[in-house]
Amino acid sequence: MDYELLKVIWWVLIGVLLIGFAVTDGFDMGVTALLKVIGRTDSERRVMLNTVGPHWDGNQVWFITAGGAIFAAWPVVYAVAFSGFYWALLLVLFAMFFRPVGFEYRSKMENDRWRNMWDWGLTIGGAVPALVFGVAFGNLLLGVPFELDAFMRSTYTGSFWALLNPFALVAGLVSLLMLCMHGATYLQMRTAGELHDRTRKVAALLAVVVAALFALAGIWLYAGIDGYVITDSVSVGGVMTPLDKTVAVQEGAWLANYSKYPLMMLAPLVAFAGLALTLLMSLANRGALAFVASSLAVTGIILTAGFSLFPFVMPSSLNPSHSLTAWDVVSSHKTLGIMFWVAMIFVPLVLSYTAWGYYKMRGRLTTDFIENNKYSTY
Repeated sequence: MDYELLKVIWWVLIGVLLIGFAVTDGFDMGVTALLKVIGRTDSERRVMLNTVGPHWDGNQVWFITAGGAIFAAWPVVYAVAFSGFYWALLLVLFAMFFRPVGFEYRSKMENDRWRNMWDWGLTIGGAVPALVFGVAFGNLLLGVPFELDAFMRSTYTGSFWALLNPFALVAGLVSLLMLCMHGATYLQMRTAGELHDRTRKVAALLAVVVAALFALAGIWLYAGIDGYVITDSVSVGGVMTPLDKTVAVQEGAWLANYSKYPLMMLAPLVAFAGLALTLLMSLANRGALAFVASSLAVTGIILTAGFSLFPFVMPSSLNPSHSLTAWDVVSSHKTLGIMFWVAMIFVPLVLSYTAWGYYKMRGRLTTDFIENNKYSTY
């Protein structure tokens, strides 16, 4: 395979890993984010935790693998992101600390104050990362204030609070509520009784809200945010650095790919169709189909953001020509080739054992079961 093809393949593979993370780890983050919202009693909250308890740590594999893939395939992106988004990433990290500790210790003591504390910790651990991931995507579309020197060292001039701008917060809400909806559809398959009915209503409501916010973000991107475009001819199949191109900021550039590659229009269409089906299947009490529809919606929303950015990975608002793209931030040809074959072996393995785990742990949990098994793990 030539270098240009490998660059595109790794753009696709990293997108697949991010989608895998959002679809799998996304539903358990959504469940924990909803823990204090729809769990009315201790038994109901234990039901919620036991539905994701066997899976959440396995789902983290997608997150870790995506981070490792970015480090190996796009080392410049990894370096610049951890420099510019340092405090935001620390916030995600510290929020996620609540998850493993909360799952392990929450039900060890039959003490209302103890359990309430960990319930809030788990809710924060699910909600904060989901929000920050969306905020990060929103800032990518706005451009990140960094530039590179002749030695490829980045200088970031922004601040943590500047990340919390109106458009990025809308993107953050799309991400947070999307994963909460996804978690609610998962709970539809795994719960019964009043909790089950509550999750159906929440999933249906969130499908409508996410569709409205997603449409708002799209209109805002079209009408009020200028995009980036490479204006000179670059040798995308050769070795290049982010300094070897010229980039301009143009009105409507973030939507240019949809005219150039009409098939990309399938991404937003799948997103809206998935949201509509999530609403309908939740109202019809078809939990499994609602979860599939929600997974399609999550996939469509992430693909829409990725297709809009392509080939940009991290645009620079400070010096647009220093923007990072899929053509100029990659590792060597040999590195990408070795990683490709490693991914071809291990990604199917991850999919296989993940599917097996879901199959073996299928079925509904009830509050009666939890109350009769007070010493179950979660």
